[in-house]
Amino acid sequence: MKGIILAGGMGTRLWPVTLGVSKQLLPVYNKPMVYYPLSVLMLAGIREILVITRPEDQGNFKALLGDGSPWGLSIEYAVQAKPEGLPQAFVLARDFIGRDRCSLVLGDNIFFGHGLPELLKAARSQEAGATIFTYLTRTPEAYGVLIRDADGRPADVVEKPRTPISNEAVTGLYFFGPEVVEAAAGLVPSARGETEITDLIRAYIKQDRLQVQEMGRGYAWFDSGTHESLLQAAIFVQAIEDRQGLTVACLEEIAYRMGFIDDEGLHRCVAGIGNSSYGAYVRHLSQAVRKGTWVK
Repeated sequence: MKGIILAGGMGTRLWPVTLGVSKQLLPVYNKPMVYYPLSVLMLAGIREILVITRPEDQGNFKALLGDGSPWGLSIEYAVQAKPEGLPQAFVLARDFIGRDRCSLVLGDNIFFGHGLPELLKAARSQEAGATIFTYLTRTPEAYGVLIRDADGRPADVVEKPRTPISNEAVTGLYFFGPEVVEAAAGLVPSARGETEITDLIRAYIKQDRLQVQEMGRGYAWFDSGTHESLLQAAIFVQAIEDRQGLTVACLEEIAYRMGFIDDEGLHRCVAGIGNSSYGAYVRHLSQAVRKGTWVK
């Protein structure tokens, strides 16, 4: 399976902060925002990843993530010259996806929860159709929302409803088969001049090929594209890390836990990692592995 991180867009909801830097490179507490969606793909067991950026930002992403080899990944890059809707990511990734199933995660989405790896594995194991992840919200008017029929099955998706019709928001994490490339290419732009992910999802609903993974109690989801949500996400991550002594979205730890890198690969990650709290955590992990005291 292939993974795609869509890290383009202008980030206008975060202006003027994003006038000189990509939104997905902004810090969320102690690590770049893009680390969080990348960690989700890694937890799903995905190692081949395409990062889609604006032309002017690609150099900074390459400087940050490189080719992914320290984490046992293969990271490639593509340019989104002009944002023309989320489905455009699949068209840009046509050659990268090939005949494989794929997962798309938006670069400003943050997910957390004890059972998250199991939900991701379930979505990855699906052999046909698509899977979306949903989350109950108090502000459904800000998102695309899922409408269910009387039997609880997916019936429709509505983008930013003006009147309350559902509080089940569709998050920025999707799993599709390779047919999604042609489906995305055939979409007609909406009145906004962009193709809509809701139209793509609706097509799978009509074909009865959509699965839904509900993220209920015990999960956190942040669409960190506003000043308020960015701050909330940072405070949440800080609280979790301070109370538990664990680092959220630590790429080195996830790579080691998932078997992407071995003991020596983990130890190599420590070199030049810096003296930040994040660096200290990775060094502690490496030392515990060397001493045989780390509990997986």
